[in-house]
Amino acid sequence: MSSRYETIQANVLRILEPAALGDRASRIWDLSLFGLVVLNLVAVALESVPTFQMSYGNWLYNFELFSVIIFSVEYIARVWSAPAKRDVDLTDTPITARLRYIFSFYGLIDLVAILPFYIQALFPGLDLRVLRALRLLRILKLNHYNSALDDLFGAILEEKKSFMTTLYIFSVAFVLSSSLIYYAEHRVQPEAFRSIPDAMYWAIITLTTVGYGDVSPITVLGKTIAAITAIFGVVVVALLTGIVANAFNKQMERRKIIFEDQVRDALLDGVLDSDEEASLDALRKKFGMSKSQADALIEHVKKLRDERK
Repeated sequence: MSSRYETIQANVLRILEPAALGDRASRIWDLSLFGLVVLNLVAVALESVPTFQMSYGNWLYNFELFSVIIFSVEYIARVWSAPAKRDVDLTDTPITARLRYIFSFYGLIDLVAILPFYIQALFPGLDLRVLRALRLLRILKLNHYNSALDDLFGAILEEKKSFMTTLYIFSVAFVLSSSLIYYAEHRVQPEAFRSIPDAMYWAIITLTTVGYGDVSPITVLGKTIAAITAIFGVVVVALLTGIVANAFNKQMERRKIIFEDQVRDALLDGVLDSDEEASLDALRKKFGMSKSQADALIEHVKKLRDERK
């Protein structure tokens, strides 16, 4: 009985997780959830249009109800099937595995996707417009099937020393420019530069070279500070961009090397069987590589192998 229970858990988890090669049921679920999340984002945006809300308010509510039911079933299924991931850590108990998922980044996002609806249902008299806007965070559910955010954070962590050093320099420039522009402009523009915290808005806009132009210095000293701040901002932002871009490139190259090593191991017997192809396809998806990239690497490894014979 226990074995059958664990098999059902494993199958549910398999369907919920990104589809492996040839897993049609999981693939259908992936595409269905992806489409539902995208439609939810469109619905939340259209809901903010008064005329559309008046004409199709009931349709939007029914679609939201349907979406919450699906997302709730998915959340409960993920919590229930979490112990099937115990192969990562065999010391986990079912409760520990479920708690690990509940308090993980993905678990919190899945909870936030449904929580606003239930809170609104429990407290209908409250003004929960901000809470309803949190439904837009449902877009992060797509991170189950796309490693873009993981890649970004991973790239930053790999270059964290350089990144934090540059961020520290940016912070120093931010505080100094805010303080200096306040003392230079406060007397002539008391409304625009009422305090240093107010001046921080101008500083961040100038340092990031956005420059809305709604608040601008008019004194000679203020314009000088603005010019220096803008130049410094260009340099620091370029450094931050370069650090992240370089980390991404290193990460992609390292993944190519790992993938090629896996292909070489799979080709030790001269052929790729179905299990090896499935394993390589799973690795390809984990690394966010396109099928054409993976095929090109496989052909490259095969070519090198043939040349060495």
